[in-house]
Amino acid sequence: MGRVVFIGAGPGAADLITVRGAQRLAAAQVVLFDALTDPALRELAPHAQWLDVGKRGYRDSMGQARINALLVEQAQQHALVARLKGGDPSIFGRLEEELLALQATGIECEVVPGVTAALAAAAATQRPLTRRGRGRNVSLSTAMTRAGTLRASRSADTEVFYMAGHALPELSHRLLAAGWPATEHVSVVSAAGTAGQRTSLHSVQTLGEAAAQHAGRPTVVIVGAGAGTLDAAEATTESPLDVSQVSVETPRA
Repeated sequence: MGRVVFIGAGPGAADLITVRGAQRLAAAQVVLFDALTDPALRELAPHAQWLDVGKRGYRDSMGQARINALLVEQAQQHALVARLKGGDPSIFGRLEEELLALQATGIECEVVPGVTAALAAAAATQRPLTRRGRGRNVSLSTAMTRAGTLRASRSADTEVFYMAGHALPELSHRLLAAGWPATEHVSVVSAAGTAGQRTSLHSVQTLGEAAAQHAGRPTVVIVGAGAGTLDAAEATTESPLDVSQVSVETPRA
């Protein structure tokens, strides 16, 4: 009986995988990979068998039950199976279902975290998701449910919506209905973390204008404090350090 390691591949480019993730991937005999993982990652495990189990949003190309069964089957035949997931395995990655399937058969598991798309989107726009004094919390949400219902909320200073690219005009209306001001900042990033990433800045009221630029691409929408412009005044409001009050203890010889 082998073991399964869940690896966060990062949001796009192969070099955003962690060092640990790359090491585990290189040691695997079989890799079950998601749709949005960079094909260049195959270079890290050129002798492994690569099995495509990818999905895009809620449009399944392979059912979750079949993926679970494949993980069990492969772990029963190989010493190390890698389950390569886009972004971070624990963020909208169906990790729980797969862990439960493996635990039910006594298969050992490991989870290696990765960079989720929200962090890559913030890096792409150089706008921190948290801001001292005005951006104290962040909410990660899926904009679209399996039933096709669009959701929007105002539960945190910064809201990040995944899987939002197909309905940006409607998301604008939903955000207004949820209580966001029409002038609130919005950042839209598609294919975050890849060479082809696109970024655009809007307000809640004008968000629909981003639809053409980001259509058909994996898209993250950041609303609120994490989408605002940098503010030097607010970033330096903390009182300066009084050096006269700082003591340094000299280590004994």
